[in-house]
Amino acid sequence: MPDQLLDLAPLDLGRQGMAGGVAARTLRKDGYAGAVVLVGHEPTPPFGRPPLSKTYLRGEEALSGWFVNPEDWYDDNRVERVGATATRVDVQAGHVELAGGKIIRYAKLLIATGGENRRLDVPGADLPGIFQLRTVADCDAIKEAARPGARALVAGMGFIGSEVAASLTQMKVRVSAVFPGAAPLESVLGPEIGLLMAGIHREAGVELIAGDQVVRFEGSGRLERAITRMGLKLECDLAIVAVGIKPSVGVLEGSGIALDNGVLVDALCRTNVPGVFAAGDVANHLHPLFGRIRVEHYNNAEKQGAAAASSMLGADTEYAYVHTFWSDQYEHKLEYAGHARTWDLFVARGSAKERKTVGFYLSGGVLRAAVGLNRGGDPEQDEHGELAAAARLIARQARPDPSALADENRDLDRL
Repeated sequence: MPDQLLDLAPLDLGRQGMAGGVAARTLRKDGYAGAVVLVGHEPTPPFGRPPLSKTYLRGEEALSGWFVNPEDWYDDNRVERVGATATRVDVQAGHVELAGGKIIRYAKLLIATGGENRRLDVPGADLPGIFQLRTVADCDAIKEAARPGARALVAGMGFIGSEVAASLTQMKVRVSAVFPGAAPLESVLGPEIGLLMAGIHREAGVELIAGDQVVRFEGSGRLERAITRMGLKLECDLAIVAVGIKPSVGVLEGSGIALDNGVLVDALCRTNVPGVFAAGDVANHLHPLFGRIRVEHYNNAEKQGAAAASSMLGADTEYAYVHTFWSDQYEHKLEYAGHARTWDLFVARGSAKERKTVGFYLSGGVLRAAVGLNRGGDPEQDEHGELAAAARLIARQARPDPSALADENRDLDRL
């Protein structure tokens, strides 16, 4: 594309993350030759966060393999990284104000501010020994505290909580997990898969305390125990609070940029303000298949960062990615394609007993999502796998016969 002589400032509040780093790379790859600025206060170059709850936490992998671009790529491609926190966006003046008073002008702006951890607002929540996981510094602090034989409490068993519980157990830490649902990941994957995941964690030695929640932390100068709503007293040396994230939009309050569970964008990643775009965890996007959704996964940050950059350069292709994500817990792998927060029918094929199964989520007869546990293949990498075939059905808004979905002998691509 020709040089549009624009100052483009992909804004990544609080961190320089996946969506912003991919957007910068896409701008250069697509031929934009003007100024590109990344703003964020994390010292690490933009990187993917999955290893923070898995291989990096366990000391098995460095982060360098997860960098969006090599560290010297930014200087080589004239992408300025500004280590600062944005404090205000002025869409009338077309600039971003940083802590310390510096102002960065822009002609087009990408908001890739991500999310921030929800706090557990209970007495004792500020005691030393209580952690959350979002940054490299958070992960390093947990690693330091997670010594073999230590007792850990995990509050919340969504994806981060489940992965951290698994990693700590593999690090020979004794783990108790307290969560409000009936099973890990039940709110996202349903009771059938939740029950299988509960069995996996229990067999690994995790004490699962379902249908309960932490109401108080106690300790003399440092965490010693957690008290639950049901009256349990759980002795612990460290606790990881993993009760979800909320979109980071504080810097945008009063800016005129439309907000509702994140930054509202259309199918081209555009906000209501001309020249301002959003991508990643913070973007509440209008999806051609799924309607208005906000997705908090690595694959979305990568794909939407690229889509937003293309839109900034004038492309008119809708962001219609059939969302996928994965989760590794112990030796088990979950793969997921599509998007379904509610469904009226769940159909599975395979063996739940052997924990090798593919499940399908239907709403009004339409296939909306599919999940694989130790089966189905990576929908991003294995085009012949069951999850990739399911993704193609989802993209067509297919209405497959549920009995055919459950039939091992039926080829999904022929439904």
